[in-house]
Parts: sequence; structure tokens; C-alpha cells
Amino acid sequence: MNPTSPDPIAPDAPSGVSPFVAGLTCRCPRCGKGKLFASMLSLAPRCETCGLDYAFTDAGDGPAVFIILFAGFAVVACALIVEVKYQPPFWVHAALWGPLIFATTLLPLRPAKSLLIALQYHHRAAEGRLVKKDRHD
Repeated sequence: MNPTSPDPIAPDAPSGVSPFVAGLTCRCPRCGKGKLFASMLSLAPRCETCGLDYAFTDAGDGPAVFIILFAGFAVVACALIVEVKYQPPFWVHAALWGPLIFATTLLPLRPAKSLLIALQYHHRAAEGRLVKKDRHD
């Protein structure tokens, strides 16, 4: 982002939209009505309702990392409990944990990405910049 360019996050953004509601419903973080995504994980270029340009967004790998950590903990804990308690054959493990891994990783990925974008908008988060000051004191 160019430091001289105007802030892509409008200073007069409505404060009535909760970033959690907008994020978890995958809606525009400014108006809460427009769609945030054009496809499964691809962002739309802008909100069709209020016109907010989504170029400022940068969720990166954050949502995937959070989900992987949660899913890994949940699936491994469940697999260990089932193994210790029932000692099933390996095909039962494959049949149980494959769908659970799918459900705990792919299903929450879109709302998690949307939530991080909404929080980024709400807190006006942007790429860090170093400002050089003159030392003429």
C-alpha cells in the first residue's frame, strides 16, 4: 500500500455492523449485506451493495493455521480415545477420521477467512510501515 494513497478503509464506515456477525455470515465488513466471496475462497472484487473495494484484505494463511491447529487437536484426541478404549482395526480409523478431518478443516475455512477479513477491516489493520524521522533535534 502506498503511504500517500487514501485509506481504503473508509473513516465513515458504519459502526453498527458487528465484525463477528459480518465475518461468520461471509458478508461485507462495512455494510453487512453484500457477499464477500465470489467462489469458495476467492474474494469478490468489491461489495455489490456498498461498493467497498476488497483490495485491502490480506487474510494470508492465518485462517488455515488456526483451523489446522484446532482440527489436529480434535482429531488426534478423538483417535487416541477410540484407540485406547475400543482398539478397532485400522480400516475403522480410516473410515472415522477421514470424514472428520474433512469436516473440521474445509467446512470452517470460509467463515474463518471471512472473520479475519472483517476483523482486519474493523480494526483498520494494514501492512506495517517504517517511518523514517529526521534527526535534526
